Amino acid sequence: MNKFLKLGLAAVLSVVVLAGCSSGSDTESTEKPTEVLIGISPDYMPYEGLDSKGELEGFDIDMTAWLFDYLNKNGRNYTYEFKELSFDTIITALQAGQIDLGISGFTYDEEREGIFSDSYYDSAQVVVVNKDSDIQSTSDLNGKLVGAQQGATGEDVANDIDGAKVQAMQDVKVLMESLKAQGLDAVVIDQAVADNYAANGDYKVLDEKLLIEENIIYSTKDHQDLMDDINEAIKAFKESGDYKTMVDKWFAASGEASE
Repeated sequence: MNKFLKLGLAAVLSVVVLAGCSSGSDTESTEKPTEVLIGISPDYMPYEGLDSKGELEGFDIDMTAWLFDYLNKNGRNYTYEFKELSFDTIITALQAGQIDLGISGFTYDEEREGIFSDSYYDSAQVVVVNKDSDIQSTSDLNGKLVGAQQGATGEDVANDIDGAKVQAMQDVKVLMESLKAQGLDAVVIDQAVADNYAANGDYKVLDEKLLIEENIIYSTKDHQDLMDDINEAIKAFKESGDYKTMVDKWFAASGEASE
């Protein structure tokens, strides 16, 4: 998404998806595992979504498994569990102590309280329109109805477009269906997500990048030790061959996939 969040209202915790990670080290830790609860909004492929069986899939899911597997192979003892939330409630859940991390296509925001991981992927906010739309640039959006995900960076970016009438929605899938049904004229959304939708031929992505961003993992200040471990794992992940493999797998529709 690429996601820059506004403080949401009350968090509504919904379906819980379990994701365990076993230690691959030769010497098993005898310490009690540290349980990590992760907030995620599975409506943002290729970052995260649900497959035909209702199970989580996407780049963030595979990356999370890699990060915790790495940590457990290097002397830590973690288990983790995903909690599915609407995107705009993840920050509220973090601040209320209901979850420990937010992994859902977040992007860095220096004005938000809390702590951020190092970047794990570069992104941008772009405009998506229907394939037969005559909209060619943001200058054509004056007076148009522009959708964006509530609480995400795209909502702020959309509000900065001169003359645009912004309609925010919680669910990205609803946004894109509204665009397809011509209930919206355009949607501002993350580059990788836009490319993923455009790949089916129903939409097109405008060339202009409205905001360049970096994906990060979000937490609160009382989880600094956990975040230090996460940053160590992200560094190892980005230096591994698995990183490129996962990027190519999930971001194949993006021009940046193989970079």
